[in-house]
Amino acid sequence: MGAPPLLTIEQRRQALAKAALSRKERAAFKSEIRVGARNWREAFSDPREAIQKMRIKELLEAIPGFGKIRAGVILERAHISSSRRIQGIGRKQMELLTSLMAEK
Repeated sequence: MGAPPLLTIEQRRQALAKAALSRKERAAFKSEIRVGARNWREAFSDPREAIQKMRIKELLEAIPGFGKIRAGVILERAHISSSRRIQGIGRKQMELLTSLMAEK
């Protein structure tokens, strides 16, 4: 792995602001899932970069009744790495995940 990029102070500020905004967007999205205002499947069609870069495990843990263990079991059965992000899931993985979630 190479050295981190050399950024100006202004570039670092912009990057930090963008990261903070992304965290807020993901937190709001997960909160909407928790209260039932959104379905977990909506994350896969959401065009926002912050949502697409969210880990699938975080998404599943936001679903009421799901914790770290249950989300981990579902991911394992769907052959999805716990570090996989929403944008990186394959078609077959999505189909398997959807069918496993339908059982719950």
